[in-house]
Amino acid sequence: MITLNEQTLLRYKQFTDWTDTLHHINEHIWSQPIAEGKASVAEIISHLINWDKHLLFTVIPAIQNGEGMEFPDFDPFNKIAYDYANSGVSQEQLLDEFKQTRHQLVEALLADPDLTAKQVAANGAATCPYTGIPYSLLYVIHEFNDHDNHHKKQIEAVL
Repeated sequence: MITLNEQTLLRYKQFTDWTDTLHHINEHIWSQPIAEGKASVAEIISHLINWDKHLLFTVIPAIQNGEGMEFPDFDPFNKIAYDYANSGVSQEQLLDEFKQTRHQLVEALLADPDLTAKQVAANGAATCPYTGIPYSLLYVIHEFNDHDNHHKKQIEAVL
């Protein structure tokens, strides 16, 4: 059973406690792909920033305007994040930006529980095709918690 509540949001915010431990990892580990054909740790963190910014600056305003959630095609969207990670941005700056963006997003969601729980379509679908649960920002954050944990496991495997 999936429980969606304030704890879902707090768990999302607490992920930064773990990413704070990445400030001192070796530059080689930080910038090299975690496996052949995979992203680097830097690219993964940038990827997470990109999704949080998308929720904060695109999805939340759309819902406030009575629209649904729209999510972009993953590959071009992720390429933007990877390019940013490889633009010369420092490890420290990228991790700080992730933490700041994540906290800003969670605070915005906590500040408007009605908006966060409002059932809205995601790319035109009313419910998740895998669970049948109606889409809401809260449900998306639940899914993004799983997404965070997937990337955490990938990163921990190379540390």
